[in-house]
Amino acid sequence: MWQDFGTALCLVLIIEGVVPFLYPNRWKEMAIRMGDIDASTMRWVGLASMLLGTLMLYLIRG
Repeated sequence: MWQDFGTALCLVLIIEGVVPFLYPNRWKEMAIRMGDIDASTMRWVGLASMLLGTLMLYLIRG
C-alpha cells in the first residue's frame, strides 16, 4: 500500500512539473490570475477535481 501511495505521489509531482517546464511564462501568468479567484470558487474547483479523480480511479482500478 505504501509503495502505491509513493508511486502516486511521484506521478503527481511529474505531471505537475510538466507545464512549468514546457511553458514557464504561461504558468506564471496563470499563477498570478489564480490569486484573483475567490476562496469559495477555489474550494468548488478543488472539490470537483477530487471527485473526478476519485471516480476515474474507481473506474480504472475497478
